[in-house]
Amino acid sequence: MPPSHDPRPAGWRVGADIGGTFTDVIALGPAGEVVPMKVPSTPPDYGAGVVTATTAVLSSAGAQPEAVVAMLHGTTVATNAILSMSGVRTAVVTTRGFRDVLEIGRLRRPVLYDLSWSKPEPLARRRNRYELGQRIMADGRLDPPASEDEVRTLAARLRADGIEAVAVCLLNSYVRPDEERRVAELLRAELPGVYVTASVDVSPQPHEFERTSTATVNAYVGPAVHGYLTRLEAGLRAEKVSAPLLVMQSSGGLLDAASVAQRPVQIIESGPAAGVTAVQKLAQLMGLSTVVAFDMGGTTAKASLIEHGEPFVSADYEVGGGMNGARGLSSGAGYPVRAPSIDIAEVGSGGGSIISVDAAGALHVGPASAGSRPGPACYGQGGELPTLTDANVTLGYLSPRALAGGRVAIHPNLAAKALSPVAEQLGDDVPGTARGAYQVAVSNMTTAVKAVTSERGRDPREATMVAFGGAGPLYAAALARELGISTVIVPVYPGLFSSLGLLVADTERHELTPYRPEFAEVSALAAEFARLSAKVSVELGSDAVVDRLLDMRYRGQRFELRIRVPDGDLTDDLLAETRARFHAEHKRTYGRAGTDELVELVNLRVRGRLLTSVSIEDVLSLPVVVGGEPTTRECRFAETVPTPVVGRSDLGTEPVEGPMVIEDMDATTLVPPGARVHRDRFNNIVITWGAS
Repeated sequence: MPPSHDPRPAGWRVGADIGGTFTDVIALGPAGEVVPMKVPSTPPDYGAGVVTATTAVLSSAGAQPEAVVAMLHGTTVATNAILSMSGVRTAVVTTRGFRDVLEIGRLRRPVLYDLSWSKPEPLARRRNRYELGQRIMADGRLDPPASEDEVRTLAARLRADGIEAVAVCLLNSYVRPDEERRVAELLRAELPGVYVTASVDVSPQPHEFERTSTATVNAYVGPAVHGYLTRLEAGLRAEKVSAPLLVMQSSGGLLDAASVAQRPVQIIESGPAAGVTAVQKLAQLMGLSTVVAFDMGGTTAKASLIEHGEPFVSADYEVGGGMNGARGLSSGAGYPVRAPSIDIAEVGSGGGSIISVDAAGALHVGPASAGSRPGPACYGQGGELPTLTDANVTLGYLSPRALAGGRVAIHPNLAAKALSPVAEQLGDDVPGTARGAYQVAVSNMTTAVKAVTSERGRDPREATMVAFGGAGPLYAAALARELGISTVIVPVYPGLFSSLGLLVADTERHELTPYRPEFAEVSALAAEFARLSAKVSVELGSDAVVDRLLDMRYRGQRFELRIRVPDGDLTDDLLAETRARFHAEHKRTYGRAGTDELVELVNLRVRGRLLTSVSIEDVLSLPVVVGGEPTTRECRFAETVPTPVVGRSDLGTEPVEGPMVIEDMDATTLVPPGARVHRDRFNNIVITWGAS
C-alpha cells in the first residue's frame, strides 16, 4: 500500500452528508475522538442544516471552529435540481444541423411495452438550442472555423432570451477541443454572469448525444451548485470554520469545491458514493472479497457491488429518470451522463416511503416519500400519510419513544392512526398491514441488489452484505435471507456511515483521452498515458497514486468495460495482459468472450488519488458507547413475540439466537427469528443464517 500523503492533521476533520430526511455529521478529532450528530434536513436550504449540524457537533466535542482542518461534504443539490426540474434556463450551442440531437437521442425504452411512456423533456428547450455555421470534420479539420462575429451575434441573442447557462457542444469537438473552447471563451467574454460549459471539459468523448447530454446537465445544474457551495462556504466562514471544503464525487473520491463548481456533473451521485467508499474501506480492512453495500435512508434504498476491495465504476449512467435501476437496453428514462460514477442501483423504498393501496387492492410502498417535512406521521410534525417508519413503529421494531439520539420524538398512536385507512382497504388489522408493507419493501429492494449482482453475472449468494443508512439495518437480514446471502454486517455508526465515508475518502482526479489511430503504436499510447499521469500529478502533488485504465469493447458493440492496466512500463506484453483481463471480465459479465482481433480500445483514462491519512480502523475500533439497560418489546414477525432490546455494547463475541432489536443512536438493527448475531473485533454487528 503506498504511503499516505500527509501525517495525521493536528485538528478536526468534519464529514457532513445530506439526506432527504436527516443531515448526518461526524467529527474526527486529532486524538481519534469521534463525535456523531444527526439533525433533520432543512429543505430547500440544505446548506443551513450543514452549518447548524457542524457547529453543534463541534460544540458537543468541545472543539473550536478554528480547529477544523478539513470540511468534507456529500450533497444532493445537483440531483435535486434535476429531479425537481429547478435548474436555470439553459441553452445549447452546436453545429448547424445538430440542433435536435437531444430530441433524437437513442432508441431506448425503460418499459418496453408501456405505450403511454414518453421521453423526458430535454433540459434545453428547442427554442433555446442554437446553431453555428462552423464545422469540425472527423479528422480535425475546420471547414469552416467558427466566426467570431457570428459568435458575438449569437451572444446578443442569448442575452436577449434571458439565458442563464450555456452548453457548447460542437460536432466532433473531441478531436479538436481547442475550437470548442475558443467558442466557449468568446461567449464567456460576451456574457458575464452566464454559466458556460464546453462539452470537451466535462466529457471529451465520441457519441454526440451522450456528450451533448452530459454538457447540458452540467450547465443546467451549474449555477445551483455554484450558488450552493458559495453560500455554504460563506455560512461556515461566518461560524469561523475556514478549512478547505472538499466535495465527494460520484466516483468515490473528494474534489475541491472550486473544481466541483466548474464540473458539477461529477457530484450527481455524491451522497451515495460516500457510503460505498466507507464499505470499500471496511471490505479492504476485513479482507472481504465480494460485498454488497446496502444503503437505506429516508427516501430510497441503494445497492452497490464491491469486488476485491474495489467498487464498480460506470462510464455512464442516467439521472432524473426516477429510480436508478435500469441498465443497458432498459435505460432511457433519464438524462445520460458520461462521467465516472460508482455503479449504484436505487429503488424508491425508504423510511419515509408512503404506503398505499391501488385500485386493484394491491399494497404499494413508495416511491413517493414524506421527506423530512412533514415526515412520517409518527414524528408528530403534521404528517398524516402512512410510511414505512410508521409501520416499523407499529411492528415494535423502532423505539416507541424517540429516534436519532432522542432528537426525534415518536408517537405510536399517530402511526397507528395513519395506517388504519390502509388496513381498512385491505380488510386487515393495523399490525398485519404494517407487516405486509415491510415485506413489500423487502421485495422491492431485491431489485436493486439483483441489478448490481445477478444482472452483472455475479451470484449474490457469494457475497457478504454490509448494511447502513438510517433504515438499512432494519431490513438487511430479511433482504439477505430473500437473496440467499448468509452474512450481514452492520458497522458502527450505521446511520451516519456515509459521513464516515467522507472522513476516510481519498482526494481524486480523473483525466481522459479518446483513442486515436496513432495510439496503435505502443510508444504513442505510453506517451499519452504519461501525459495524463503528469497532469493529475501536478494537480494532486507528487505523492499521488496514479492508475491507468482502458475502456475496451469488442468490434460492433455499443457498451464498453473499464479495465485497469497492470503496473509497469507499457509494452506489448502488458497490453496483452490487459486484453486477457478484458476477455475474462467480459465472459464473467456477459457469459462469452471473443479473440484479441475483435478488441477495440475506446478511451484512455487516468485516475489520480491522494491517499488520506485516516484509516477506517481508527473509527471502527473505538470503544462502543454503553447503552441503557436491556429491555423487552413485543415485535410482530410471522407472529407477535417478546423480543429483547439491547445496545450494541451488550452483544458478546459468541453468536446468540434472534429475535433481537439492537439500538444505536443513529439506527436500529433487527435480528429476525432464525438468525444468529454477535459483535466482532471491529464492533460490527454480524448476523448469520444457518449457523449452529
